Amino acid sequence: MITAEKKQEITKQFQLHPKDTGSADVQIALLTARINELTEHLQVHRKDHASRRGLLKMVGERRRLLDYLSRTEPKRYQELIKKLNLRK
Repeated sequence: MITAEKKQEITKQFQLHPKDTGSADVQIALLTARINELTEHLQVHRKDHASRRGLLKMVGERRRLLDYLSRTEPKRYQELIKKLNLRK
């Protein structure tokens, strides 16, 4: 789980304006943080298939948001994948 403080920190780092909490950039950044934490969990608990399923859903959600961003705002998309160290 991401703590509330870490979530606020990520939101502040990726928001487009001071009251922005739900833009694609913020959602992708939060999903990436959750994916990274869950990946570490699954390296220890290899047989936790329920969490693995949740991880795959999060990865798919992030992929859809990234595709949307690449279609609508290619420059923001490129900046975001550089900041988050994502491939592509």
